[in-house]
Amino acid sequence: MESKKIDVWVGLFVLIGAAALLFLALKAGNLLSLNFGPTYDVSAEFDNIGGLKADAPVKSAGVVVGRVAGIQFDNRTFQAKVTLALDQRYKFPTDTSAKILTSGLLGDQYVGLDPGASEKNLHNGSMIQNTQSAVVLENLIGQFLYNKAASGNSGSSGSGAK
Repeated sequence: MESKKIDVWVGLFVLIGAAALLFLALKAGNLLSLNFGPTYDVSAEFDNIGGLKADAPVKSAGVVVGRVAGIQFDNRTFQAKVTLALDQRYKFPTDTSAKILTSGLLGDQYVGLDPGASEKNLHNGSMIQNTQSAVVLENLIGQFLYNKAASGNSGSSGSGAK
């Protein structure tokens, strides 16, 4: 009888440990967001969103103020339309700008909001007009190599014999 009681407690302890590990793994992978407060949706259009994904954080001054609710492609403007679910506690002016930024050199991407100075605030269904697309590392490397190749070809003529 005593060994069955110990087996039940050990089993319960193992289940709680497994649940804790699952919770930590989901939080570390940014796959779990526990925000049950009211939100309002605003949208922004970007030329290139890079590796931005749904549920990515939306930050202002380093503080998470919302999440990316959805990403769609607009066939008319050929841009990515990103819907942001912002926490009701945080109000942003209508001239707020949105940028797609990267956590670290090769980290996850998120949307950064820089508030403007307008008297009016964004509301549900508003569109952020001032946007800056993601900086794609592959494009930067390609531009750097192209510029090096072009400057190497033009500077090598005429510096041979003296």
